[in-house]
Amino acid sequence: MTKLLPNLAGPQDLQKLTDNELTQLAQEIRDELVRVLSIRPAHFASNLGVVELCIALHLTFDFSKDRLIWDTGHQIYPHKLITGRFKDFGSIRTKGGLMGYPNPHESDYDLFMTGHAGCAASTTLGLKLGDEMMGRPERHSVAVVGDGAFPSGIVFEALNNSGHLKRKHLVILNDNQMSICPRVGALANTLDRARLTNFYQDSKKQVRSLLSQLPLLGNMATHAFDQVRDAAKALLTGGMLFEELGFHYVGPIDGHDLSSLRHWLNHVKDHPGPVLLHVITVKGKGVPQASDDPVTYHTPPVFEKVGPDHTIVSLKKGGAKAYTDAVSTTIHELMNCDPRVSVITAAMCQGNKLEKIRTDYPTRFFDVAICESHAVAFAAGIAKAGARPICNIYSTFLQRGFDQIFQEVALQNLPVVFTLDRSGLTGPDGPTHHGCFDIAYMRLFPNMVVMAPGDELDVAPMLHFAVNQTASPISLRYPKAGLERIERTATPIELGQAEVLEWGTDAVILAFGTLLSTCAKAAEKLRAEGLEIGVVNARFAKPLDRATVLKAIEEANVVVTVEEGTLEGGFGSAVLECANAAGADTRNIIRLGIPDRFVEHGERPELFADLGLDADGIANTIRQALEKRAIAFDRKAFAAQ
Repeated sequence: MTKLLPNLAGPQDLQKLTDNELTQLAQEIRDELVRVLSIRPAHFASNLGVVELCIALHLTFDFSKDRLIWDTGHQIYPHKLITGRFKDFGSIRTKGGLMGYPNPHESDYDLFMTGHAGCAASTTLGLKLGDEMMGRPERHSVAVVGDGAFPSGIVFEALNNSGHLKRKHLVILNDNQMSICPRVGALANTLDRARLTNFYQDSKKQVRSLLSQLPLLGNMATHAFDQVRDAAKALLTGGMLFEELGFHYVGPIDGHDLSSLRHWLNHVKDHPGPVLLHVITVKGKGVPQASDDPVTYHTPPVFEKVGPDHTIVSLKKGGAKAYTDAVSTTIHELMNCDPRVSVITAAMCQGNKLEKIRTDYPTRFFDVAICESHAVAFAAGIAKAGARPICNIYSTFLQRGFDQIFQEVALQNLPVVFTLDRSGLTGPDGPTHHGCFDIAYMRLFPNMVVMAPGDELDVAPMLHFAVNQTASPISLRYPKAGLERIERTATPIELGQAEVLEWGTDAVILAFGTLLSTCAKAAEKLRAEGLEIGVVNARFAKPLDRATVLKAIEEANVVVTVEEGTLEGGFGSAVLECANAAGADTRNIIRLGIPDRFVEHGERPELFADLGLDADGIANTIRQALEKRAIAFDRKAFAAQ
């Protein structure tokens, strides 16, 4: 049988395929997804579930002109394969290769980098209005929004606005009963009811036709039927909710029946106003284990062995424990001994490894769905009542709650603990997920304490310290990385106090966060060359240990700050501000961190090497700084002679 996928130059080639060939193509796309997962971890179950939907969309619309945004973008893989990227698909999520999310730099078919959930309804509505303003009113605008993303507040803000504007705007609800973890909330229950019936959609034409043929009572009966049908829709499904927002609701329809999908997409394509098309899919479709356990197979480990019919025989075993493990274990211990402690997450129970907490403490565990703004304000209410909430949210996602951090938490000076997973560089997930900005955006707020463990030995003491603060919100960041430990007797955690591992007068490295071990390795390299190198575990970016910072500036020839965060407004900036306020000389302070650009995807060691944040890079920076200082000193001495 001739392979179709390798010869697919673009979506236009789909029109040449027969129905049987389109079915074959769907199978080949799933084959390719399995092949890639046999090489490296990648998003899997979500992509298996949208294969037919993706094909049907590209058959119905011309997205070289029309607009399409996938929300969230981790379900983009079939779209990438259909839009001419098959030959590069094996490079996905590798440095220099395809991104695991939509990327406008890769293809004109990708309009936005959609790594966060909920914005597609807004951006596609904006695209529609923008096209009208620019003289392109004929273009269609389509958003595919997963049911896990649908509870996001911004989705309903967009639906409300779209219903008011009454423009042609198609929002497809991809309903697979899942977020990354099982979906939660009242809307999920509404959608579950909708899955139970398609009575009103299938029966409307037949019953109205029958009633209209009855003498005298035909029109009256038809009107009565419409009222009954609408009441049934309100009772049995979520359709009336969307109808009241101004959308024409269609569905639910089978998202794996290609013929039915094409029929309904063509049916709604030219509807003059906004349409909500409710599509039922199975996350993990085509791979038995993935459909049975879509949580594990959202981004599973590499497949070591694959059997017939895509049966996964074995997965590659996981590596060493990560910082996420250490944090979740400590939170569990805190909840065991302190009934005031609760945990709030935003659809990341598995990612934050909170399953045991969810099981053991169900009345103090809250998954609020992909609603980070609500999560923060909700935590503020819990804290105001005297409890101790821990907001366990990825760094990059917590940005969505920025205003609530300001208004509801910092301004009220409430003891909410923010544990920021995936801080720093997240590796293959790339710029949408790198947690680069939390040091800067948390450091802005009065009352906020900003800290980070230097290694494993700091994690549990810092969490105990945070929960036992009687006031002040606290931010605690940690990376998606394996645990590291510098063998020592760690000093106790005290507010605003750094830990001096070793002092030196040639250079002092001020490390904020888990690059501490990398800094220690760099120092070892330089000490082997006869240099006196100090290493300080800063622990706090706010309040800063001013005494230790100023001592380093005064006594060392070079001071280097190291952080896994943006240089603009980060820990290094705090050190410069401290020096400036004290009137100290800042010329020999060097800041290492993430520069003022978005860092692409790649493995963490690769990215650190590129940014000069590996041990060799840090050591080279110090060598060069000392050489420049020595040259400047010699010139000054020569001029004085």
